[in-house]
Amino acid sequence: MKKTALLLVAVLAAILPAKAQKFALVDMEYVLKNIPAYEMANEQLNQVSQRWQREVDDLKKEADTMYKNYQSDMVFLTDEQKKKKEEEIVTKEKEASQLQYKYFGPQGELFKKRQSLIKPIQDDIYNAVKKVSEERGFQVIFDRASSQSIIFASPRIDVSNEVLAKLGYSK
Repeated sequence: MKKTALLLVAVLAAILPAKAQKFALVDMEYVLKNIPAYEMANEQLNQVSQRWQREVDDLKKEADTMYKNYQSDMVFLTDEQKKKKEEEIVTKEKEASQLQYKYFGPQGELFKKRQSLIKPIQDDIYNAVKKVSEERGFQVIFDRASSQSIIFASPRIDVSNEVLAKLGYSK
């Protein structure tokens, strides 16, 4: 009997504070799609990325062309000429790889460009979410877009439109 009563008290102690907590959801994909600056930044990133990718592809094609020419002329070349051509091809391939890393590497130009364009928007969204949380007394606000474990959530706890309103984009 004592164990049952103690277990009941422990369960109630765990359940009661959980009911007092308030939480909400925000759909970051929805919020971002409704911010024109984010769409423009993404478009700018896509254009820059495509331009840089063309540069890398051009260097790779150049290296491929050099290799094909080398293969067709190989029978006419001396050992010294072969070695020189092989070095030129390897140098061109390295140049393409280095350019690709410079543009698309972990700390590359695309990453830096994304940080400069997207980070300020993300910071504004974070501050708006924080304000909504403080004003409405939420302890936690989950991102509905990134949480695959949310199967269903009542639209009443979605604060996405409030976040947009804080940012100056009414819906």
